[in-house]
Amino acid sequence: MHMEKIYVFGHKKPDTDSVCATIAVAYLHNLLYKNVEVVPRILSDINNETKFVLEHFHVEVPRYLNDVKVKISDVNYSKNFYVDKFDTIKNAYDMMNANGSSGIPIVDSRDNNKLVGLITLKELAKDLIEGDRRHLYTSYDNLLKGLQGEEVLRFDEEIVGNVLTATFKSTTFLNDVELHHDTILVIGDRHSILEYAVNSGVKLIILVGNGQIKEEHLEKARQNGVNIIRTHYDSFEVTNLLSLCNYALNISASYEPVVVHDSDFLTDFEEVYSRLAYSNYPVVGKNDKCLGLIRITDVNQKKRKKVILVDHNEKTQSVDGLEEAEIIEIIDHHRLGAISTNQPINFRNMAVGSTCTIIFGLFKQYRVAIPNDIAGLLLSAILSDTLLLKSPTTTSYDRTAVSDLSSQLDINYEEYGLEMFKVGSSLRNRTIEDIIYQDFKKFSDEDINIGIGQVFTTDYEEIREKQEAYISELNEIATNNNYDIVCLFVTNIITNGSYLLFNEKSRNIMALAFNVNNIEEGHFLKNIVSRKKQMIVAIMDALERK
Repeated sequence: MHMEKIYVFGHKKPDTDSVCATIAVAYLHNLLYKNVEVVPRILSDINNETKFVLEHFHVEVPRYLNDVKVKISDVNYSKNFYVDKFDTIKNAYDMMNANGSSGIPIVDSRDNNKLVGLITLKELAKDLIEGDRRHLYTSYDNLLKGLQGEEVLRFDEEIVGNVLTATFKSTTFLNDVELHHDTILVIGDRHSILEYAVNSGVKLIILVGNGQIKEEHLEKARQNGVNIIRTHYDSFEVTNLLSLCNYALNISASYEPVVVHDSDFLTDFEEVYSRLAYSNYPVVGKNDKCLGLIRITDVNQKKRKKVILVDHNEKTQSVDGLEEAEIIEIIDHHRLGAISTNQPINFRNMAVGSTCTIIFGLFKQYRVAIPNDIAGLLLSAILSDTLLLKSPTTTSYDRTAVSDLSSQLDINYEEYGLEMFKVGSSLRNRTIEDIIYQDFKKFSDEDINIGIGQVFTTDYEEIREKQEAYISELNEIATNNNYDIVCLFVTNIITNGSYLLFNEKSRNIMALAFNVNNIEEGHFLKNIVSRKKQMIVAIMDALERK
């Protein structure tokens, strides 16, 4: 049984809280949910601190999730709907009729079902009316099936030739009609003409009306390699059926249909069919393997991906294509964003220092034991987001969680936390742009766009040496991305404060926000460590007072 997947992920710039929350929620929900698979994902590379945490507790890094847009593979199209190129036109029509479709892809089953064409009712009608109905290119087996025939003699698996019906009287036929090795003769038990046919070595004799053939004529047919099929149909019925016994490729050989790939976005397909207005589009996968047929009417039968958001609830911070997904749950500790849903969901939002504090509470609520590796992730995330419980965002819930988790793991959380921050705060061999965007979040206040980056370090000198280059980069980011305010807070957890760098146009706002006259780049803001409760609050307040 194919299990339904639910994707759980944090924000686009994953920090330790976001990644650890993702893994912990997936673990918990896989125990609670039935017949679904909850899979953890990340939206971009993890930072050094998070790498340290996952390695320390022997947990694998989640795989990437590029988007949650609806793809062709999420649409309920006609899967495994195609006909082999060596099957009959009649069978192709029967399959279309049974499926209520006006087209069917043609594949080469000998080449991993590679797409070779498309038959539509329009092409089929055109071929039956305008095509060469005398020419036959098919297999012996197809003829047996199509004519409900009986095998009399078989020498060739494939039958290629021109159809001729013996309608003249015998003397006229014998005197005026020339038979060839590619002649396919439709005839009853007219023995003189049958003798002429087997002596001429025609390709195939179709005996209609269950006609009989003399033994001496059969012997001659064997000598000359003449194929013979007997059928109960009469000459009129046989001539009408023969063209439908042709290979399906006879119609599609010169036709190259517009195809879609199963990995294509549905929105891109909608643009294609609105422009071309075709009804049928073969769906292909890798190496042009045909997977089925999608019709315009199928697009409404799409299956949206189900997702759980952790550590964020704003669209700008989330995965691409979120508007096309079905959000079933949000677990967060930030302010409410602008995400909306079509139906009620589980939304857990608490004013605590870390998303993992909420998740710790969920384990307790559901009375699920926390394994040590998950406990280590929860502990690390809470220490990271609360800056070793020193951040103003820290609550009694965070302290209780840290106490319980560190006790379970027998860890001195202060020593472990300092080691974690030391590894994570190293800025060596990293570009300025990478450092600014490491933990960068967008905010807006009416028509004001704000971007705030935060990085942790125990040595500001690493940044002070290149301070002018940082300021130049912030100015460029503001200009290129239409930000009114772009700033970088360099937080030192040991001195419990942050150094502030900002784009030049936001100088007055920064001075007003942090009550510093003539504020300079690199100014140290004592006790300012929380982006959520201090930095963004101060900036928003300054904008209102400006």
